[in-house]
Amino acid sequence: MKTVYEIQQFLKKFGTIIYIGDRVADLELMEAELTELFQAQLIEQREYQTALLILRQEIQFLKEKSQR
Repeated sequence: MKTVYEIQQFLKKFGTIIYIGDRVADLELMEAELTELFQAQLIEQREYQTALLILRQEIQFLKEKSQR
């Protein structure tokens, strides 16, 4: 996984589609869903860590962008 889109497609495999309309809230919900999948041992640790890193970077970017 290298993009937020790829994470969305990955989550779709588990029947999860997240869209609220607020991009940051969407990303935070994806993070929570990934955490639940990891805790349920449905995804590998590497997948989990990679996806979290991508989501957190995107959240940070959007928050910094909105402060300008």
